[in-house]
Amino acid sequence: MIGKKQALGVGVLVGLVLLVGAGAPAFAAEKILFMIDWLPAGDKAVPYLGVQSGLFAAEGLDVTVQSGRGSSDVVTKLGTGAADMGTGGLAALLQARAEAPVPVKAIASIYTVQPDALFTTETSGISSIKDVAGKTIATATFSSSNVVWPLLLKANGVDAAKVDLLKADPGALAPMLASGKVAATINWVTVAPAFEHPLAEAGKKLKLVMWSNYGFEGYGLSVFASEKMLKDRPETVKKFMRAYVKATKMAIADPLAAAKAVHAMAPEVDVEVARAQFAASIPLMVNAISKKDGDGAFAKDLLATTWKWTAEAQNMPLDKIDPEKAVDRSFLP
Repeated sequence: MIGKKQALGVGVLVGLVLLVGAGAPAFAAEKILFMIDWLPAGDKAVPYLGVQSGLFAAEGLDVTVQSGRGSSDVVTKLGTGAADMGTGGLAALLQARAEAPVPVKAIASIYTVQPDALFTTETSGISSIKDVAGKTIATATFSSSNVVWPLLLKANGVDAAKVDLLKADPGALAPMLASGKVAATINWVTVAPAFEHPLAEAGKKLKLVMWSNYGFEGYGLSVFASEKMLKDRPETVKKFMRAYVKATKMAIADPLAAAKAVHAMAPEVDVEVARAQFAASIPLMVNAISKKDGDGAFAKDLLATTWKWTAEAQNMPLDKIDPEKAVDRSFLP
């Protein structure tokens, strides 16, 4: 038998062990605020799948996914410290860095084929970029596509002054096209499935005019990070990218799982629409360019082409910035 003092000592020891055990794991998960550049949808599924599959948690990360209102909005939020990492069109980042010393860099390419397109209908009279003269076109206020739009028109012999461009909230674009308020909208091809139902209800059929068929080349969607994040938490960024790459491969192999992950965190997103949206994005990620240069890579020549389009669209000299300084390739797995 043990005495009262011994019993008390054992009790205290057991209590301490239980207290320590209750605090496990010993290290709290590192928090990351990740901002997607648009509303929750299938083409934005990768970070949601990273959360839902436990891939981020396995790296010791607690990732919160937040919606932005376009690529320029994401760049602004990262630059001001309102978010840590995010996604956006590379053109928007290059433009922002050319206008001011924005402390944001791109650390991985996602789309190596430009996703930009005109969404129109079979009866709109628009079959090519040249057909937009005299038409009303709607676009999201902060879309990265807006950076290139004037140059695309110029390259195809269209006077921008003859096109009435309306800027609206992203969620209003499909209803505007379905109602006939506009002849076309500017969108990424990945959101096309979300337009099909409202157009069908209006007795219309969606028609796409891809900008990549009219000379627009370069990097599109990319992963961004604030320079503060890269400097202060480099190992955390590497952990994130390891999980993000795994989540991307998982989503490509199973778009339905990716769609369910988005729905789990954003119930307003329809699973089948989200699945179709992600499936539509796969050719933008897996193609001859990505196979040649490697997943996530920023090839020097294509990066320069991306900046050339951006600079000319904004009437900036090519030597305004060195696009190489806008990327950091050291955080890929």
